[in-house]
Formats: sequence, C-alpha cells, structure tokens
Amino acid sequence: MRESFYRTAMLLGEEAEAQLCNADAVVFGVGGVGGHCVDALVRCGLGHITIIDAAKVKPSNLNRQICARRDTLGMDKVEAMRQHIEAVSECCVNAVNAFALPENIAELIPDDASIIIDAVDTVTAKLAIIERAYALGIPVLSSMGAGNRLDPTAVRIADIYSTSIDPLSRIMRRELRKRNIPGLTVVYSVEEPHRPLIPTPDPDMKPNAPASVPFVPGVFGLTLAAEAIRLLLE
Repeated sequence: MRESFYRTAMLLGEEAEAQLCNADAVVFGVGGVGGHCVDALVRCGLGHITIIDAAKVKPSNLNRQICARRDTLGMDKVEAMRQHIEAVSECCVNAVNAFALPENIAELIPDDASIIIDAVDTVTAKLAIIERAYALGIPVLSSMGAGNRLDPTAVRIADIYSTSIDPLSRIMRRELRKRNIPGLTVVYSVEEPHRPLIPTPDPDMKPNAPASVPFVPGVFGLTLAAEAIRLLLE
C-alpha cells in the first residue's frame, strides 16, 4: 500500500486502493467547484482522470480556484490543474483544452469511463454531458449553482427532481424532463442566491457573472468527490 493512502485506507479499507487506482473519472470544468473535486479525487488515490476546460487562469480566480496561483496566471486551466495533480498524486492525467458542446461531446467522453462529473456553468454544456452519460450508462454527478451564496452549511446532495430554491436546478429539471432523463444526482444549495452588492468590476467578465467566495464552491466540489468515491467503491 502506498504511504499516501494510509489514512484513507483506515476508513475505506485496503481493497479500496486497487479499486480507485483502476477507476477513470472524467471531470468537466476545473474552476471553483471542479478543481476542488479533482483535488479530492486524486488525493483519494484515483488512478486515471480526464480534465476538460477551455478557460485560462485569471486574477479573479485566485479567490477560490485550486489551479489559480500567481505563477499560473494566464495559463490554460487544464495545464495548471495537471501540474497541481502531478504535484500531489500519482494519478495519470489527460488534460483536454476544450468546451463541452453537443457537437463534440461524443469525442470528449470515453465509452469506458467509470464516472463523469459535470462542474461547468452553462446549461447547454450540462445537458450535453448528462445526455451522453445517460446514453452510455455511465454514472454522472452534476453541480448546480454555487455562485452568489455565502453559507457552506446549506449545500445538499439529492436527485434533481427533489431539489428546491436553486434557480439552475429549476431550469435543469424542466430540460431533463423534456429529454426523458429519469434522474440525476446533483449538489446544490438551499440558500437563496444573494444579489451582488456591486456590478461586475472586470470588463472581461460577463455582465451577469456570479459573485463567489472560497468556501461555498469548495464544499460543492468536495461533496461531488465524496459521492463519486462512494459510487466507485460500491
């Protein structure tokens, strides 16, 4: 057993190391939510991971994103995240610099993936990821809106059709019903989104970009990772 797995094995058992080492996760989005999820997965001993994102590291990411450091500013997020993964684990990384779109989703998700995690922030991309995972019969977990929240204790995990309060969950429920998707495990917040106190100060950001703090996206990502590990070890 690897020394880095000692404390994990104390809770999960020795056999878990082999199971996780043979698993292959695909994570879409390595920002505030996805980055924390990836970090937890690889520290748990995941053997293979594909990370997919097309953004670059910006100064405004420094407040909450694992891959964002002063020395990674301007770098592709997937490259910055790859460097982080290799610094803390032995996980084999496939870093893909791409946006998830309906046109390319079949190329981005390998048919033999063990689990898929959606941590992107656009409905179109989320639906493409979820539909493809459902068609392949691969377990998929999805993050709902983490922005404009302040309370990390309000984060929950549930089936999408049992969620409430979160506006993104409401949109996703409607769209998934149209596509006959019978269920989806999501991480969401029961806290009402706050209205930002000031308008977006960065001209490169979307006018309606959500505000964010370090602790809520982190809890979202860690919750996704915990559920992923549970599913992989079942």
